[in-house]
Amino acid sequence: MKRALIFCLLPLAFSTQPLIAETHAGYPIQTTPATGGEGTVNQVDTNAYSLPQGNLSMTKRLDFSVGNSFFRNPWVEAPASTDARDGLGPLFNTNSCQGCHIKDGRGHPPGVDEPPVSLFLRLAVPADPVKDAELLRKHGFKPAPVYGSQLQTAALPAAKPEADLVIDWEPVQETLGDGTVVELRKPEYRIENPNYGPMPANLLVSPRVAPQMIGMGLLEAIPIADLEALADPEDTDNNGISGKLNQVWDVASQQTLPGRFGWKAAEPDVHQQSMGAFAGDMGLTSSIKPTTDCTPEQQCERFTHGGEPEVSDKVANFVTFYAKSLAVPARRDLGAESVQKGARLFNETGCAGCHTPKYQTGEVADRPDLSNQTIWPYTDLLLHDMGPALADGRDEFLADGNEWRTPPLWGIGLAQVVNPQSGFLHDGRARTLEEAILWHGGEARPAADRYRQMAESERSALIDFLNSL
Repeated sequence: MKRALIFCLLPLAFSTQPLIAETHAGYPIQTTPATGGEGTVNQVDTNAYSLPQGNLSMTKRLDFSVGNSFFRNPWVEAPASTDARDGLGPLFNTNSCQGCHIKDGRGHPPGVDEPPVSLFLRLAVPADPVKDAELLRKHGFKPAPVYGSQLQTAALPAAKPEADLVIDWEPVQETLGDGTVVELRKPEYRIENPNYGPMPANLLVSPRVAPQMIGMGLLEAIPIADLEALADPEDTDNNGISGKLNQVWDVASQQTLPGRFGWKAAEPDVHQQSMGAFAGDMGLTSSIKPTTDCTPEQQCERFTHGGEPEVSDKVANFVTFYAKSLAVPARRDLGAESVQKGARLFNETGCAGCHTPKYQTGEVADRPDLSNQTIWPYTDLLLHDMGPALADGRDEFLADGNEWRTPPLWGIGLAQVVNPQSGFLHDGRARTLEEAILWHGGEARPAADRYRQMAESERSALIDFLNSL
């Protein structure tokens, strides 16, 4: 309970008083450090992503601490004396949520001789839109025969992992308008040593690095009407941006709802996203995800399970509460000239066209800390065509192989403070924010091209702005 007591000593609120109200190039400019509304926390070290909402009540902070323990601590093979945390595997990617979301932050591609713990491959094969219509409606894609929806590179001692994941890096040089040369790196993924037969010849793979966890409850609290107002799938305003809401299957309500979470916005809420991670990443069942990614050919039923379900509803609710309650750190250096200049350039280049700066959350039952908050997440939560260089070629519900959800930028300047190995973009290929910008294609290509033509001082100012978030 030592960590819980530390949380209780934190300030309960953060001032949201703006310095100056301002807009520029048609988009608002943030002039308050309170990025996450009244729940914003003033933390800039390796724990910057790990604190509860600053306006969370004392009672709820205890729930947060319990959820944190199940998120942070390893799950183990069943049977075990710790029966609340057993049932791992037999096939999995990691044995704890924190193993992927390092200190509640981003994961990274594996280094030399490092297992791919916080990056994995989603798997699929091409689907028949008629024959597979019901599967696509409820699952979003067609899993690969034998190997399922996700490549699991770890296993219990008596089982074999599905295969090894190997990444080769190809250098790619970009020359900017002033002659500056930036070296990017392009990943090539190989699946080696498959243990359950050959991989299908038509296999589709999609690399995914674990995203940061902050502000998820606030994102869920954005009224859907606000996101629908931003969507423009036919680009009727002819601005080159045609974002759309994904439409995904909600297990709890047994209906199709807008997606908000995941790299392709394939999950409707934090609870389903969290239980999907338990099932896919750790081989743990829950009420809404009663099966894992094991297929009949892998004979996982021969292993002892950790209960039915293995993640009880009580534990599932604690973990979801924790995931929805991680606070957003405050902005830094708002008054710096370069940061102010960078904020204006962010709007002028069109970055704010997808990375929508500002929202007001709605009413959330029993969560006053998430309700009616002015927040600055810098995302529209919509799907956008990001061009062939970032494409995975794998559809997921309405998201095609070129489309990705706009990731929130809040807290991004602290990503490599929290995890020094943290990478950017969906597969962590970008080692710096500049590299991430230069990979933008498709609808974002015009904005990236404007960055390429900026003077060095302007590029630095834009990066300073991003680092202040």
